[in-house]
Amino acid sequence: MAAQPVARNLPLVIPLKFAFKQAMPDWLAVIILGIIEGVTEFLPISSTGHLLIAEHWLPGQSEMFNVVIQCGAVLAVVAVFSTRCQQLLLSWHDPATGDYLAKLVVAFGLTGAGGLVLKKLGFVLPKTIAPIAWASLIGGMFILAIETWARLRPVTQTITWPVAVAVAGAQILAAACPGTSRSGASILLPMALGLSRPAATEFSFLVGIPTMLAAGAWEIHHTLKPSDGETVTWNFVLLGTLAAAVTAFVTVKWLLRFVQSHTFNGFGWYRIGLGVLLLVWPLAR
Repeated sequence: MAAQPVARNLPLVIPLKFAFKQAMPDWLAVIILGIIEGVTEFLPISSTGHLLIAEHWLPGQSEMFNVVIQCGAVLAVVAVFSTRCQQLLLSWHDPATGDYLAKLVVAFGLTGAGGLVLKKLGFVLPKTIAPIAWASLIGGMFILAIETWARLRPVTQTITWPVAVAVAGAQILAAACPGTSRSGASILLPMALGLSRPAATEFSFLVGIPTMLAAGAWEIHHTLKPSDGETVTWNFVLLGTLAAAVTAFVTVKWLLRFVQSHTFNGFGWYRIGLGVLLLVWPLAR
């Protein structure tokens, strides 16, 4: 009786993603994840989604790591918007500035309340690719639709209370649905309400400062609790945070110039292409 081909009985080829995970040094994986976070956090393409995709190929990190490195991206925003932040703090007594600050505070408060509700309900981000793929695909379609809708509406520079509530709702949605994009949703929903793209971008970024710092502080506090028992390599957390800060600074500077004269349609098509690719990719199954 003829022997069966060995290839039919023995797996001779190690899956490529497993080989990557085994060969990749942890410090290099942390830097790559930090760069991915810094580049994608403020673009309307979802940093969480891209980090989860990357972790299928790289040594995975804890949820605390993924949240805390966002603080590095926040520091970049503080640096880029330092003049604007100083202006808001020094002229808070001005009626127009006070109104703007009040809406920032309310948007942050609603976002924080929604985040706490998700935590109390025991919500955990899925680690599978399929939800990210669908969120990317649907989000891309929404970007194209909202950009088309926004061209038909009169544009305003004024932050209204509906805009503040919409930004909070967008951030809660992004926290619950990986692949949605916090910055994308919180910029595009105000645009759908008639806010200009630059004004929506600035308000979204400013609300993101306390939101992501609070999320990072929560995760650090939770990790440091004695009962948790989770081992954290803080050197890697700091390294990832630094990588995120540097790349986010460059990305935010570029994006603020980009939104002055460009739409988000390119990002919409990117998301659609990424979603389709992930759905037909074996990882999505």
